[in-house]
Amino acid sequence: MRDPPPTRMRLAALLVALVLGGCAGGGLAPVDDRGYGPAPAGFYRIRSGDTLSEIAERRRISMRKLAAWNDLGPPYPLYAGQLLRIEPPRGGSKSGSKRTVVARSSPRASTKTGTQVRAKTSAPVSASAKPGSSARASGLAWAWPVSGRVVQGYRSSDRTRQGIRIAAAVGTPVAAAADGEVVYSGSSGLAGYGNLIIVKHSPRYLSAYGFNRRVLASEGASVKRGQQLAEVGQAADGQPMLHFEIRRDGATVDPLLFLPASR
Repeated sequence: MRDPPPTRMRLAALLVALVLGGCAGGGLAPVDDRGYGPAPAGFYRIRSGDTLSEIAERRRISMRKLAAWNDLGPPYPLYAGQLLRIEPPRGGSKSGSKRTVVARSSPRASTKTGTQVRAKTSAPVSASAKPGSSARASGLAWAWPVSGRVVQGYRSSDRTRQGIRIAAAVGTPVAAAADGEVVYSGSSGLAGYGNLIIVKHSPRYLSAYGFNRRVLASEGASVKRGQQLAEVGQAADGQPMLHFEIRRDGATVDPLLFLPASR
């Protein structure tokens, strides 16, 4: 069942987070070791390491609905101690037409524990790190989604550079960077992503492909490394390219540390 277009635009933001991970089911004890009180009815309190996708999966809630209820967008930040709405707001639209703010209810909630799906911080990449140096540790075999020149690199401290941008002609096939499952496919309705595909490769890793002219892989599809997912489109400035991200535990990492040195 498809949500109305406006809802899809708002949900796409949360989809990325939801797609990435999840959380352990069940609520917290009345007071945990960080001093947080019990989550109110209809809410779940985020724990360190939680991801939106796992929360949706464990509670059997549509990721689209969860995103709408919490008005989340890329990079879908989750913070330890934060309250996440897991039931539709009373008196509001289930499709998320009314803004619902995901709030931190405790002043002790960390502001450094998350930048995306999992409640963690994206660590800066060492300048001495070599291309492909993190591939083996990931347990995955990675490949370039397209062959082309990297026209913009990754910068952990810059929210506008949470991935790399690869120049390629419009219509060039966009391939899966590793085996996995498509967890989102469609128009994100969000500046900076355009037509978006997200692939979950393992409980820890996912990849995102933006600026697509056309998406070809459907949600729920199992894909193999090198299998075509979409066609290259254009960035907001009209330049033909692919926006590509790799996320580990919900936090962005430099894709060049996972992709092989050669195309």
